[in-house]
Amino acid sequence: MGAPAQNASGVTRPQGSSVLPAARGAGGAPGGRRAGGAALRFVAEHAFTRAAGAPLVPGNAVRLLRDAGENFPAWQDAIAAARESVFFEAYIFADDRVGRQFAELLAEKARAGVRVRVLHDWLGGLGEASPRFWRRLSDAGVEVRTFNPPRLDSPIGWMGRDHRKSVVVDGRVGFVTGLCVAERWAGDAARGAEPWRDTGVEVRGPAVADLARAFAQVWDEAGAPLPDEELPDAAGIAAAGEVALRVVASEPATSGVFRLDQLVAAMARRSLWITDAYFVGTAAYVQGLRAAAHDGVDVRLLVPGDSDLGLVKRLSVAGYRPLLEAGVRIFEWNGPMLHAKTAVADGRWGRVGSSNLNLSSWLANWELDVAIEDEGFAQRMEDAYEEDLGRATEIVLDARRRVQPVRPVPRQRRPRPPGRGRRREGSAVAAAGALRIGNAVGAALGGYRVLGPTEARLLAVAAVVLLALGAVGVLWPRVTATPLAFLCGWLGVALVVRAWRLRRRGGQYGRTAVERSAEEAAAARRVLARAAEPGPAAEPARADAGRDARA
Repeated sequence: MGAPAQNASGVTRPQGSSVLPAARGAGGAPGGRRAGGAALRFVAEHAFTRAAGAPLVPGNAVRLLRDAGENFPAWQDAIAAARESVFFEAYIFADDRVGRQFAELLAEKARAGVRVRVLHDWLGGLGEASPRFWRRLSDAGVEVRTFNPPRLDSPIGWMGRDHRKSVVVDGRVGFVTGLCVAERWAGDAARGAEPWRDTGVEVRGPAVADLARAFAQVWDEAGAPLPDEELPDAAGIAAAGEVALRVVASEPATSGVFRLDQLVAAMARRSLWITDAYFVGTAAYVQGLRAAAHDGVDVRLLVPGDSDLGLVKRLSVAGYRPLLEAGVRIFEWNGPMLHAKTAVADGRWGRVGSSNLNLSSWLANWELDVAIEDEGFAQRMEDAYEEDLGRATEIVLDARRRVQPVRPVPRQRRPRPPGRGRRREGSAVAAAGALRIGNAVGAALGGYRVLGPTEARLLAVAAVVLLALGAVGVLWPRVTATPLAFLCGWLGVALVVRAWRLRRRGGQYGRTAVERSAEEAAAARRVLARAAEPGPAAEPARADAGRDARA
C-alpha cells in the first residue's frame, strides 16, 4: 500500500489500490490486465449483488445533500413541481413549523389533482402529531397510512419499525435520507438551536423505479397494495447521468445492509470512513472493523458527542475499547445531534440512508439506503467527512489504557430542541440496547469475551435490576406471578390466532421478505452472468440488466 498523503486541511488521506467494484464502463488496461480487471469487477459485483439483494443500476445522476438546509428545499422544490404522484415516507412527521410547511405543500398538490401518499411510522410519530393533523391532510385528498400500530395478536410485532425516509416524485426524482420531518432537524436560529447534522441524496435516472418499488413494499404492508400501473418502469426512465448505484431496501430478517456492511469492511483496502448516529455494533461487525484496521486500512468512526438517547450513547462508548486497541480511529462530534448514517470506502464506494449500525436497523426494521459506486461521489463524501472532523474530537486510549478524548471538551449548554420535546427517533434502537446489555451480561457470566472497564456500569445496572426482581419475587410472589401469567396467556392466545390464520389461508400468503430478497438477488446474478459472457449475445443482457434484475 502506498504512503499516505495529506491534504490542505491536514487530514491524512490514504493512498493505494482498491478491490471494491468500479462501475461498468470504467476504463481498463490493455490485454490480460483488462481481462483480469473485468473478471475481478464481475466477481466483486456478483458478491455485492448477493450480499445486498439488490442489482447495480447504471445511468443515474446523484447529488449529495447536507443537513436540512440542503435537503428540505430540494424536497419542496420537487414536490412543488409534481404533476402525477408524490410518495412521501417518514419515520417522524411532526406537527411543528417544519412539519406544517410540508403538510401544506402536500395538501396543495393533492387538491390540484396530484396523487399524494404519505406513510409514517406509528412509534416514530407517537406524540409528534395529533389525529387532527392527519385528518387535515386526509381532508385535502392526501392518502395517509400509519405503519404497524400495536396489535393484540402480535405482542412484540411493534419492535419492527418503518425507519425509512424517502420521497419519490413523478417517478423521475427520488430522495433517500436520514432526516425526519421535524423542526429539530432544521434548528431555530432565533433560539440559538443549531440544526442537526444529517445527510441525504437526490437520485435521478432508472434507479428511481427501485425507490418507488421500495415505497410500495411498505405501503402494501399498511393496507391495500399500490396499483402496479402507478409504479414507474425502469426501462421507461431515461439515463440521467453515469453513476451506478444499488437501492438496498431492507426488511425484517433480510439483513441486506448488514451483509453489505460486512462485505465492505472485508474488501476495503485503503480506507473506510463511517458516520453513525446510534452505533451499537455486533461482535461480528466490530471484529470486521478490527480486522480491517489490523490489515492497514484507515478505519474511522464518527459518532455523536451528545446523543438524544443517553443509554445508547453509553452502550456505544462501552464498545470503543476493542476498536481503539485494533487501530480504529474514533471521533465524537462536538456540535448538536449527529444523525447521519453514511460510509465511504476506498474513494469509490459510498452508502447513504436510514440504517444505523445496530441490530434494530440490520435485522428488525424496514430501512432504505443507496450504495453508490462512483469515484466523484465518493470524493464529495470524503470531503464532507473531513469537514465534519474539523468539528470533532478524537477519542484515544491514555497511558493507563482508559478511553479518553485526546483533549478536554467543554460541556456546552444547548437549547432544548424545538417542537414537542418528544425525541423518539432513537426509539428504534431500544432492542439493540437491550441486546448489547445482554451480550455484556452473557460475557461476564460465560467468560467468552474480555470485558473492559467501560462495561462495568452496564453490569452494575443489570445486577441491580436482577437483584431487585429477585427480591420482589421472594417478598411479593403475586407481584411477579400475575404479570408473568398474563404475558404467557397473551403470547399463547396470539400464537393460536396466528396458527389458525396460517392454516385457514394455506398457500394464499405471498412471498416472505426473505424469499423476495433471495429471488431478486438470484435474478440480478443471472443478469450479471449473461452480461459477462463474451460476444454480441451479451449486449442485450447488458442493456436490460437493470430491468431484468427487478422483474
